[in-house]
Amino acid sequence: MSAPTSLRVGLAFLLVCGCATPSSSSRATPPEARTAEWRSPLHRDHPLVGRIWDARRNRQVDEPTLLAELSRVRFVLLGERHDNPDHHRLQAELVRGLTASGREPVLAFEMLDTEQQAAVDEALARAPGDPDAIAQAVAWEKSGWPDWSLYRPIFAVGTERGLPILGANLPRRQVRELVTRGPEALAPETRARLGLDTPLPEAVDRAMRAEMHESHCGHLPESMLAPMVLAQRARDAQMADRLLSTSAEDGAILITGAGHARTDRGVPADLVRRAPEQPVLAVAFLEVSPEAREPSDYAPTDSPGKLPYDYVWFTPAAEREDPCAAFRSRENPTRK
Repeated sequence: MSAPTSLRVGLAFLLVCGCATPSSSSRATPPEARTAEWRSPLHRDHPLVGRIWDARRNRQVDEPTLLAELSRVRFVLLGERHDNPDHHRLQAELVRGLTASGREPVLAFEMLDTEQQAAVDEALARAPGDPDAIAQAVAWEKSGWPDWSLYRPIFAVGTERGLPILGANLPRRQVRELVTRGPEALAPETRARLGLDTPLPEAVDRAMRAEMHESHCGHLPESMLAPMVLAQRARDAQMADRLLSTSAEDGAILITGAGHARTDRGVPADLVRRAPEQPVLAVAFLEVSPEAREPSDYAPTDSPGKLPYDYVWFTPAAEREDPCAAFRSRENPTRK
């Protein structure tokens, strides 16, 4: 019996994008200094565009200050909106800055999974300076991730610097099995290592279910919320596990969705749980909204007034189709 359409849509969303995102220093870089560089077209004149906000100290900082802070920790997470080109440009800029002194951290990607590692390693051995060889090796154009041209600048810094490039995510077949079979889809030792046998705090579980419900436009069946939350947890824990088990002497940088970079329950939380002695910092690149004029306005509903990141870099918004339009058209086939 085939899965309901809403289930197939929901699972596809998780597998491809599964990273829901939450809808002063006098030396700070003025936003007008970057205006000509922005590629995303919406809300470029917003007062927060180009600002970097230190969420721990409630202050604005500049890029050199951010780089200095990131260079002091072992694990750096750079959380993006997957289809925003400015997020990838700024990620590449930070990776370049963090490696300018010769530091060689692992460069890990949510967009690559552990089963693709052999193909990535072969491409790097065959064409060490060619990022496009990686895209070809993993058939990026068929992956469901946004166009390779968006991610290429980050990979290009990695190959230019000779960084180890790591697939951090769970293979998609395992994600599918988790959604359909539950925790038993993973070996007992794997579940224990990833912390999946421990129930989520009730408030966190409720918030993640609500997030899944909202990100699927209210069309995900109630019975699928818990399996989707489990899969999200597993992906967070898997990426943390990869960083802990394979990071080089100079630590690791993870390129991931902003939802996975949340310090309260994403990959950073798993890193802190398993290796509290290892410092972690998470930077989220968030798109501005005309109605939200202050950094605190971008706090998610389950964390009112508090941004769940260490730093936030505000950018213009990309143009995209309404993700809920397809659901509405099925509800009302005559609607155009």
